[in-house]
Amino acid sequence: MASVTSLGIGSGLNVEDIITSLMKVENRPVESLQTKAAGINAKISAFGALTSAMSSFQSAAVTLAGIGTWNAMNGSSSNSSAVSATTSTGASAGNYAVEVQALATAQSISSKSYTSATSSVGSGTLKIDIGNWNSDNTTFTANSSNKTLSVEVTAADTLTTLRDKINALGSGVNASILNDASGARLVINSRDTGTDNGFRITATDGDGTNTDNTGLSALAYDPPNATSATTLRQSGSNAQATINGLPVSSASNTLSNVVEGVTLTLGAKTTSAVSVSISADTDKIKKALTTFTEAYNSLATLLSTQTKYDADSQTAGALQGDSTAVSLQRQLRNLVGASTPASSVYQTLSSVGVTLQADGTLAVDNTKFDTALKSNMGEVRKLFTATDLTNSSRSGIGTQLRKFSDSVLSVQGALTSRTESLNQSLSRNDTETSKAEARVADVEKRLRAQYAALDTKMSSLTALNTYITNQIEAWNKA
Repeated sequence: MASVTSLGIGSGLNVEDIITSLMKVENRPVESLQTKAAGINAKISAFGALTSAMSSFQSAAVTLAGIGTWNAMNGSSSNSSAVSATTSTGASAGNYAVEVQALATAQSISSKSYTSATSSVGSGTLKIDIGNWNSDNTTFTANSSNKTLSVEVTAADTLTTLRDKINALGSGVNASILNDASGARLVINSRDTGTDNGFRITATDGDGTNTDNTGLSALAYDPPNATSATTLRQSGSNAQATINGLPVSSASNTLSNVVEGVTLTLGAKTTSAVSVSISADTDKIKKALTTFTEAYNSLATLLSTQTKYDADSQTAGALQGDSTAVSLQRQLRNLVGASTPASSVYQTLSSVGVTLQADGTLAVDNTKFDTALKSNMGEVRKLFTATDLTNSSRSGIGTQLRKFSDSVLSVQGALTSRTESLNQSLSRNDTETSKAEARVADVEKRLRAQYAALDTKMSSLTALNTYITNQIEAWNKA
């Protein structure tokens, strides 16, 4: 409507009030459609929240029904600083006595003392071979799988720049500078531990002599063939241990799959056996159950809130009476309260301490669940994870709930289909609202045109009436 109008001046009628009153009646279908749209939007929002809650529940059900959760193992040690244990796929329960006779070490050498880290080291070429020294360092056997590493050294190079060039090789060895009371030393270590990861350094010295202690040759390490100012600080060696009396040798202090699915990390020599125990990771199982019940309870509470009528506030949930929501609520309760022949010992969730409450949520008796795990974990596993491809009702409860959540969240599932249907209804409502608003606008335009014509006519009649009245008055005076 126009904010400023002259309608009614000619007729003397309060046209704006008349039109406003008439348009309130005409606008009722639009208001009805808008109210309907608000209801549809509320349902779409509610189903969006249900979809999110169902997705969380699906994820929790997948974990609880997953074999990986129930097959997970946990490693413990009576002396974890000496021997620690971690598990992976394939680990089996067992107990092991581990004794560590020696830790794996990396070869390490140090140069003679230089005035500072910026001291010149000579010029020429250093060649580094990776391989194995014999016990008294009189014989070196290069690994055929490793190529000789070469470092070109110029007269401008110092301990610092030589260190950087060695480290730039990226494999085999690494270098660092150690500063002590006598000056700076170049320290070179094998990157990996073990006897097969030792190294030999030979020099082609720019001063023409490759075997003395001056120039670049002072940094060589090849005891059988030349004397050198470079000193062996530690030989590369393998770790030595026994596991249940079986001798084990390893190039590293990490023993992977010596026991299948178990990684033992050696941290110190021992004087007596360390007890390592591999057992079922019940904490992981209990965490999966806790997450599952929390996700279920969130979903159940949301369904209850959205479908109930609150007598006190006289308000109904957005999904009260919605057949899809009510059906989901009923199916969930039936599944968690059902029995299954998947286990010969535990047929229901309540038999292991997971019970359905009056308000539709689940409660866990941790003591009862722990007892079931300790007494017969295999049957508890069946209750949750068993799968019967021919008859789903014979599958474990966890598997049934996982499949249920998969189905309602699928492309043609109940939640997806209902949300799509509501969006289509909203689209149709928007179209009807636009048409109704157009009809209302046409009616208002027509009314304004009619009242404008009335004003014009009434103005004309008023002017004629005034003329006649004036004429009569003039005649009477004459």
